[in-house]
Amino acid sequence: MRAYERFLKYIRVYTTSDDSSETIPSTQRQFDLGNELAQEMKALGISNVRIDDKCYVYGEIPATKGYEDAPGIGFIAHMDTAPDFSGEGVNPQIIENYDGSRVALGNSGLFLDPADFPHLSSLKGRTLITTDGTTLLGGDDKAGIAEIMTLAEILLNEDFPHGKICIGFTPDEEIGRGADCFDIENFGADFAYTVDGGVENELEYENFNAAGAQVQIKGFPVHPGSSKNTLVNAVQVAVEFHNMLPAGETPRYTEEYEGFYHLCDLNGDIAQASMVYIIRDHDSHLFEARISTMKHIAKLLNEKYGAGTVTLTIKEQYRNMKEKIEPCMHLIENAKLAAQEAGLSPVTVPIRGGTDGARLSYMGLPCPNLGTGGYAAHGPCEHITVEGMDLVVEILKGIVKRYAEPVK
Repeated sequence: MRAYERFLKYIRVYTTSDDSSETIPSTQRQFDLGNELAQEMKALGISNVRIDDKCYVYGEIPATKGYEDAPGIGFIAHMDTAPDFSGEGVNPQIIENYDGSRVALGNSGLFLDPADFPHLSSLKGRTLITTDGTTLLGGDDKAGIAEIMTLAEILLNEDFPHGKICIGFTPDEEIGRGADCFDIENFGADFAYTVDGGVENELEYENFNAAGAQVQIKGFPVHPGSSKNTLVNAVQVAVEFHNMLPAGETPRYTEEYEGFYHLCDLNGDIAQASMVYIIRDHDSHLFEARISTMKHIAKLLNEKYGAGTVTLTIKEQYRNMKEKIEPCMHLIENAKLAAQEAGLSPVTVPIRGGTDGARLSYMGLPCPNLGTGGYAAHGPCEHITVEGMDLVVEILKGIVKRYAEPVK
């Protein structure tokens, strides 16, 4: 099967994760895809296939004879889709020989428009896969899963010498928990790649330092007719908190290495309010300064309205993997060479987000990130091309080829 054929199967399985859940995985529906993948892996002939009680799926392809001393290389992707937009009932559109023009996304009233996505002109002549406008597509990261599974089928059915290949599929990456229970020791790889990026020629080994922040605000309700110097309106305090953050340091106004504060959720009334933020920065010192800024705002508001008005809880999510990848830059150089062999001009770009690979790198498994060929993830305009997925498979094959000998 080609990668896109597998992809069209996987995206129909509802696997959205849930940040409000305390279970592992956060949603039981992720087991629907996990079990399906484990069965397919066994049918392909992948060895040591297992799915654990936390919905992590593992398997391996033993080294071909004579290549047992080559490094073990892992390929990892995640099964969940982002809770930012619906991932249930995905109904893809397939547009052959795409002409580069505006595409209606089903009957949703939404369009995939070159005015919004100028790269669409570069996809002319390809087979484009889009949503129908009512859901996200799920290319993040079911495209990566499909590409890894297609690589596995090729390795098992063609005369293709290789060292040990380790495969892992994780739950809950989209809510920052994908590496929480990953079994690195038994995974068996010396190095790995997540296949969870964007354009097929992109390679990423720098990512944001990341934290999540929850702000709880306790108001003091009093009748508005007699509330002077007494009433504390929790919603107004929430607005005041937000307006004390730098207005230009949000995702809309930042790019490349620039960090941000991102308000993800705001709820409340006079008596209580809550806000959820994510905090991001590539520079570790600026990242710590952002956290300090939020703490300082909470302090000021508590001094103004009374102790306990604002409770700020910050949870670190992941760190920039750059320092863990730089000692083994062969991972980057071999991926670049593989992309060149596939006819592409490789580029390294900073991830304005994070992947399982960032945390896995700090857990002892150096793990940069490869593109999947996808665009505009996490929303109804998400799209990918058949040809882009095929090129990613070629890159994966090239990486395997280059590690079919000891790392010098």
